[in-house]
Amino acid sequence: MIGVSDSAAAGAPEPSSPQVRRRTMASGSPIAEWSFPADPGAVRTARTKVRETLDDWGLNGAVDVAVLLVSELVTNSLRHATGPIGVRMVLLSSGALLVEVSDPLPDPPRERTATPDDEGGRGLQLVACSSKRWGTRRGKTGKTVWFELSVAG
Repeated sequence: MIGVSDSAAAGAPEPSSPQVRRRTMASGSPIAEWSFPADPGAVRTARTKVRETLDDWGLNGAVDVAVLLVSELVTNSLRHATGPIGVRMVLLSSGALLVEVSDPLPDPPRERTATPDDEGGRGLQLVACSSKRWGTRRGKTGKTVWFELSVAG
């Protein structure tokens, strides 16, 4: 388990537009957090926010993979949960980018083995293969799926 708190986004309902909070931890690590309503536009908006933030942080090399994995996890949340979806990114001092996607459903996602004809079931495999490490944890009102990407030169 990583020593970060669950995203607040898995709690109370949010308005229809994403709420953005950017801050810096006492250690100087930048953090960006968003809460999205559970509607199909959340996937596109999450991709845009992640891309813009990583560009702002000068992490252009991590943008494509981070955007792809966030898109997969937010889509999973939309398919299985009702309620707000939180996305949180933290640039860790270890040279890694921590990305968390939270929703109010307490059940952890299950990795499946998709057959060539399956239209879905590859999202968590993609996260597992593309990230440095990943996992899930339960929160007070839901779960968080997280992954780390190496971003150090």
